[in-house]
Amino acid sequence: MRWDALEDESCSISRTLAVIGDRWSILVLRDCFLRVRRFEEFQSRLGITRHLLADRLKKLVRHGVLRRVPYQTSPKRHEYVLTQKGLDLYPILMAVVHWGDIHMADERGRPLLHRHKTCGHLFNPVMVCSECGEPLKAREVEIQPGPGAQSGDHPAVSAVQRARQAS
Repeated sequence: MRWDALEDESCSISRTLAVIGDRWSILVLRDCFLRVRRFEEFQSRLGITRHLLADRLKKLVRHGVLRRVPYQTSPKRHEYVLTQKGLDLYPILMAVVHWGDIHMADERGRPLLHRHKTCGHLFNPVMVCSECGEPLKAREVEIQPGPGAQSGDHPAVSAVQRARQAS
């Protein structure tokens, strides 16, 4: 598997990593969810070079995760706004936050707390089954080939297919 060809793989994780799979893209997205929108603010918060930041922003715009919106005409300046595709990355970032809160927080505790505006409670992000609402645990999930799977595409799909043929 080549890093520069991940978006061509028949694997949702590979395709997603092709868009957000480097630390700068993830940190740009973190800041977007913290309401950062302007180039200079990203650069100052992240300490990233202008060239690298411009590259990551262009990639996220090209993939439809961010949208460039003019906010000033003279000189012309743009801000970066999450699209629906970008907003749909929120559960991924919250899963990373949750893991970091559990495994990487120091003795002072979590650096940020999250409050659900609807109910007013602080919460822990958890992933639940869309059908029954129960929390999902890795050992309680099995996979099966989907309509986009091709034989031999993914080791897990191949293993499932072999197991079905054997029974």
